Amino acid sequence: MLQAGLDAAGGLLNNQAFARFASWDLSVIPLFILMGNFATQGGISSLFEFAAAVMGRFRGGLAMAAVLASAAFGSICGSSVATAATITSVALPEMRRHGYSGRLSTGTLAAGGTLGILIPPSVPLVIYAILTEQNIAKLFAAAMVPGLIAMLGYMIAIAIYVRLVPGQAPEHDEAPAVNLKSLLGIAPIAIVFLIVFGGIYGGLFPPTEGQPWARRHLPSRRLPSARSTGRKFKFCFHATAESSAMIFMIFLGADLMNSALALTQVPAQLAKEVLSWGLHPVAVVGAIMLLYVVLGAVMDELSMILLTIPIFFPMIMGLDFGMPKESVAIWFGIMVLMTVGFGMLAPPVGLNVYVVNSMARDVPIAESYKGVTPFLVSDTIRSLVLLFFPAISLWLVKFVG
Repeated sequence: MLQAGLDAAGGLLNNQAFARFASWDLSVIPLFILMGNFATQGGISSLFEFAAAVMGRFRGGLAMAAVLASAAFGSICGSSVATAATITSVALPEMRRHGYSGRLSTGTLAAGGTLGILIPPSVPLVIYAILTEQNIAKLFAAAMVPGLIAMLGYMIAIAIYVRLVPGQAPEHDEAPAVNLKSLLGIAPIAIVFLIVFGGIYGGLFPPTEGQPWARRHLPSRRLPSARSTGRKFKFCFHATAESSAMIFMIFLGADLMNSALALTQVPAQLAKEVLSWGLHPVAVVGAIMLLYVVLGAVMDELSMILLTIPIFFPMIMGLDFGMPKESVAIWFGIMVLMTVGFGMLAPPVGLNVYVVNSMARDVPIAESYKGVTPFLVSDTIRSLVLLFFPAISLWLVKFVG
């Protein structure tokens, strides 16, 4: 308003609202959120039981099982907080019953929740794709290997931690045997994953149609939503509507800010200024990642992406990384996603830590923050590896047409 006048701002808001909300690409956001709500309300105890049967024989095995269950649930959810809350409701009582400390239990579950956005589908990654006009399927492919590295890194962190810090986990867990019943229990998750991602990468449907196609064709007897009551079923749609409305309003605000940035030429001027410093492009990306860590203390992941990508993305695309521009855009998106996950754990906020700690009322919040420390170390190592070796993120992209 201050730059162009009240009339111009009102006209922009009117036209921009229709242009943004009429985009078919945005439909993928409520569909992913809805599927995550169905899975959350449906219950996933069989998923954790299977993971516990596989990993329970190792020291710290139940904690590793919680990470595995979080990764599997994240593959159909797309939300970090939903993953953390859902797995915590199932895994926390079992971990405490087996003698795991409150510190390790809450720290593991908070860190495992970040796999909800690191392993596709990921709502923040979809928003990044829309803002930067990148291929969603390629971004999902690029996130697969880093997401699996994150999962393995967390499991290694648990294995090291329980050996270096005594009293955090029992010497040995009594693990149930893997049998046909436990395998059938995880069948719905496996079917959803295969249908959604097999359909996307097999060319059966675009990402915007993956979620409704999966819900129509899965056997309803095993779908979590079919086991939910009518009240829970209605709650899923209500929660999806609330979350989608919030995201879309932030989209609209970000569009207004983008128009203001375009009018003032701030991104172009910032890119020109950064280029004049003569810094290595990787150093610039590293500085942006550090800034995201700081922002994570006061902002949630969606706000960070929506408000900063319009500024940082043009600047990054103006740098020479020795790679095609599309590869740079995809790699930068993965780096942003990794750092956003870091912000979900790092104090003084760490939204996942607050969510998990609120479900473990006997554990002081300070203990939960101590519990996520080994996972923050793992996140730091992983982020540095992906920063200096972009090929790790881009390896699967070459197989996507």
